[in-house]
Amino acid sequence: MKSPIEIIVIALAALFASASALRAADKPATQPSETEVKKITLPEFDTMRADKAAVVLDVRTAREFAAGHVPGAVNIDWHARDFADQVAKLDKSKTYLVHCQAGVRSAAATKKMSTMDFLHLYDFGGGYAAYEKAGKPIEKPAAK
Repeated sequence: MKSPIEIIVIALAALFASASALRAADKPATQPSETEVKKITLPEFDTMRADKAAVVLDVRTAREFAAGHVPGAVNIDWHARDFADQVAKLDKSKTYLVHCQAGVRSAAATKKMSTMDFLHLYDFGGGYAAYEKAGKPIEKPAAK
């Protein structure tokens, strides 16, 4: 037979367990979290950019872009004061392959874009440096 103290301890433990279960039931099963943007490799970048519906978004400065860029890329400078306004004008249903020089700005840009309801975002973390080092074709504006 259990002593009165043992019975009280068991009853309190059951009461605390029930209260914890009720609190857990009030919370959603998953907490909302930031959308993780998939990082892609150079081979994946090459394959995906072959799709004419994909947009290569270069978030380097205009000067960096003018020195050479991925053919057909669109340039919106991550550091521009109106970056969010410029990006907001883009078609959110398209696929965006975002890159910078080496991956820091593209990671920040895709993180920002993921909060703006873009559905298909990919961060080419190797950036233009990896693209150029691999001997891929580059485009430069015609000399004036």
